[in-house]
Amino acid sequence: MPLLQLKSSRLHYRIMGSGPKALLAFHGYGQEGHYYDAMARVLQPQYTVYAIDLFFHGQSTLSKADQPLSKRKLQEFIQALLEKEGITKFSVMAFSMGGKFALTTLEKFHPQIDQLYLIAPDGIKTHLLYNIATYPGWLQGVFKGIVLRPTRFFKTLHWLERKRWVDTSLVKFANWQMNSPEKRVRVYRSWTGFRKLTFSTAYLVKLLNQSEIEVTVFLGKYDQIISHGRLKNFLNALHRHKLVVLQTGHTNLLHAVANFIRKR
Repeated sequence: MPLLQLKSSRLHYRIMGSGPKALLAFHGYGQEGHYYDAMARVLQPQYTVYAIDLFFHGQSTLSKADQPLSKRKLQEFIQALLEKEGITKFSVMAFSMGGKFALTTLEKFHPQIDQLYLIAPDGIKTHLLYNIATYPGWLQGVFKGIVLRPTRFFKTLHWLERKRWVDTSLVKFANWQMNSPEKRVRVYRSWTGFRKLTFSTAYLVKLLNQSEIEVTVFLGKYDQIISHGRLKNFLNALHRHKLVVLQTGHTNLLHAVANFIRKR
C-alpha cells in the first residue's frame, strides 16, 4: 500500500478500483482508509478511489515538527500524491473529521476538482470543543485534562443526559471516542494537531459559487453531531448543491451513503 514521506511525516493511502475518474477520500475520526471499501465497490467502474489515512490514524504519522498540521503541509502531501499517481482532475469525498482535509483540498486545488461529496462534514461550523482545543494557556490545559482524565467529564455528561439537556446519542458518541487511554490520546492529538485547519464559510461559498464544482451533501436525519442546522447557512448561500438526508445517525452515515448510491 502506497506511502508518502515528507521529512519525518508520512501519509498512507490505499488504492481501490481502477475506474477512469479519481476520487480522494478522507475518513472520519477513529477510522482508517479501509472504511471506504464498500464505497469503492459501489463506485465501480467509474472511479479509482484513493482512501487516505488521516494523521494519527492508520499508518499515517505526523512528526512533532509538523504539529499542528498546517494547510501548506497538507497541500504538499496532496500535491505529492497527485504527482505520484499522475492525477490532474479529481473529485473529493469526506466524512466527519475528514471534512477538514477535504475543505483544505478545496481551497488549494479547486481548479482541479470536479465533484465534492461532503458527508456530515466537520470544518464548516466549528464545534465548541475544537475552539477550546485551540485556545492558549490554561484553557488548553483544561481541555487536555478533560480528554486524558475524563472521569469528572463523563459524570457531568451523564448527569446532563439524565436531565435531558444532552441527547443520548451524543453521550454514546463521546463514550465511543474516549473509552480507552489510546482513544483519548488520539482525541487530544487530533483536535490539537488539526487546530489550524479552520475555514471562512464566506470564502468557501465564494470558491464554490465561482466554480463548476458539483457539490453533494449527505446528512443523517438523526445525527446530533453534525446536524442540518449546523450547515444551514452554508448550504443556503450556495447557488447550487444537492442535499440528501438519510434515515440514520452520525456513526453509520458513511455506510448509509454507500447503500444509497448503490440503489440509485
